[in-house]
Amino acid sequence: MTAADIIEAWDQADPAAIHPTRGIDEDAYWNSGVNQAAILGTVIPDGAKVLDFGCGDGRVAIPLRELGYGVTAVDASPNMLGRLHQHDPDMPTVLSSGAGLYGQLGKKVDAVVALAILIHHNYADCLDLLTELRQAVKLGGILILDWPVSDQPVEGQAWLDVTTWSQEAHDDACNRIGLKQVDARLPWGVYKAVKAG
Repeated sequence: MTAADIIEAWDQADPAAIHPTRGIDEDAYWNSGVNQAAILGTVIPDGAKVLDFGCGDGRVAIPLRELGYGVTAVDASPNMLGRLHQHDPDMPTVLSSGAGLYGQLGKKVDAVVALAILIHHNYADCLDLLTELRQAVKLGGILILDWPVSDQPVEGQAWLDVTTWSQEAHDDACNRIGLKQVDARLPWGVYKAVKAG
């Protein structure tokens, strides 16, 4: 499954299929974003310029902005960005699959959030995305990535499959891309942007 296939599937997805809490109700869905934003706020410095990559309809980006962060919401799906603007018409957005992202932004950000994005990409596309996301962050900045490591790594084959990484492949990618993992005790990996090895 290529990144283009994932983007096409996501763009056409029924909003009810986007997140499991939508099966409960719409309030549960939006409250889950508020809760995740609060958790992210424990590691993102106050007032930081934050890029929410794969922002979807703004479930996390909107509450991050309400917490005082300078958020730019990025997604490859025009439909998702349209849904986000229904909830927050003034949110700065960028339509991007990640390729050339830094050039589209024009300046580096303090932090990148990419939740439930990397897990749906094959290894090669994930590495490409990680490289693009790292280039968009200032040296010393923070990246919060849903990039799981497993004793039994597997590369997902369908758009909602989860790809996991071996510790060795993860550590090698961090070194080549310029990421240093930080022990932040979050449900996602937290990384500091460093010079690539």
